[in-house]
Amino acid sequence: MSAASPDPTAAPDPAVQLDLRGTPCPLNFIRSKLALEKLELGAWLQVELDAGEPEQMVASGLREAGQHVQVESLESGAVRLLIQRLG
Repeated sequence: MSAASPDPTAAPDPAVQLDLRGTPCPLNFIRSKLALEKLELGAWLQVELDAGEPEQMVASGLREAGQHVQVESLESGAVRLLIQRLG
């Protein structure tokens, strides 16, 4: 039997949450990627980052790696990334 395919339209229920606000690039990307690799396919990771370059670097890097990424703006210049492991 094969496992069900991950559904990128499923409502996010993060298995792991990281607060990487104040963490410099590329360390925030590396920590996000390592945390994501520990999750099962289809699982969600929530990462809070500073808006701007950190948001762009992490989101684009994970999308290029084939992951599904949703971005939500938070107060005080931060963002929340909801990332579903697809591969």
